[in-house]
Amino acid sequence: MFDHLDLLPADPILGLSQVFAKDNCTDKVNLSVGVYQDDNGNTPVLDIVRRAQQIMLDEQTSKAYIAQAGDAGFLSGMSELVLGPIAALLATDNRVATVQTPGGCGAVRIASEVLNKCNPGGKVWISTPTWANHQPLVTSAGLTIAEYPYYDRNTKTILFDDMMAALRQASRGDVILLHACCHNPTGADLSPSQWDSLADLCKENGLLPFIDFAYQGFGQGLQDDAYGVRKMAQKVEELVIAASCSKNFGLYRERVGAMIFIGSTGTATAAAKSHALSEARRSYTMAPYHGAGIVGYILNNAELRTDWETELANMRGRINGMRKRLCIGLNQAQSSTDFSFIGNQWGMFSFLGITVEQVLELRSKYGIYILESSRINVAGISDSNIDYVVEKIAQTVS
Repeated sequence: MFDHLDLLPADPILGLSQVFAKDNCTDKVNLSVGVYQDDNGNTPVLDIVRRAQQIMLDEQTSKAYIAQAGDAGFLSGMSELVLGPIAALLATDNRVATVQTPGGCGAVRIASEVLNKCNPGGKVWISTPTWANHQPLVTSAGLTIAEYPYYDRNTKTILFDDMMAALRQASRGDVILLHACCHNPTGADLSPSQWDSLADLCKENGLLPFIDFAYQGFGQGLQDDAYGVRKMAQKVEELVIAASCSKNFGLYRERVGAMIFIGSTGTATAAAKSHALSEARRSYTMAPYHGAGIVGYILNNAELRTDWETELANMRGRINGMRKRLCIGLNQAQSSTDFSFIGNQWGMFSFLGITVEQVLELRSKYGIYILESSRINVAGISDSNIDYVVEKIAQTVS
């Protein structure tokens, strides 16, 4: 039967890493992959993860199934991490429910299935541009896509007025997919006042915010990065959040995520959770425990959590430091393009704003790999390669 299938092309992001691996350039630099890297180019196991894992293994007496919704310590810890003090307030009325998922992708997909149950074929508004996997995950659940303008590639700024104008055309019950922080792929984040205005619009027009929270702690800090999520939780009656522990805990391959439902009533929230569990049962039954158990141990132990926050701050500091050095270096090395915008953005990603031809030139002549959209992963820059990266980008754009 398989001979009736067409061979599909490799994923444009994951496939590029395979091309990079075969490149014989001695100075090659991979700035395309979406993972954190330290100054040695490694994606390390965090020290705090090693400690928590050892504690968990020492205390663990069984590998039996856990509850379908997930590990209790993980669920309570993630709810508090994402929502802060608001989590306890919502819990008094049973208006919040958290379900463990296989990574952030699992959270987006299963939550989309639930939203499609609420409104079959309903409309989800996504930013232009957005993460490449958003549209496939949402449409695979049966939902339809509309787009709102977000980023001006010429001015390197957020098109907030245009964004709001587009969303004012959305119908009551439409879903608005938002990036909580560290917007992927642009690095351009909404300000607190813009989040305030957006929350007011969602409340007034009956729009349902669906927030992808993949990078908490990688932007301005755990609390600042959560501003938009928590503002929405305070303002609107219904909210969906897809959270990931891949980046801030370095647990990429463990596939650790959570979806959080906030409903207008406890009954409505319980119904949303029940449908999420039903969809999960038909797909993977329950998310894997190991990574979530590690996160649960860290978030529920004061000493472990403090040490994790320190390690996370170090990762964030490295990213932000490299971002500033790249910005300053490019502006000093050439004068044809102003790269100051890079220093005003957050998280791992930014658009360089160069052409596809220039992207391909960087790849073929210098072994510098970035996506054809010109998205660059700042975390792939290190002390050992930043001078080379700056020099070759400057030569290419001049």
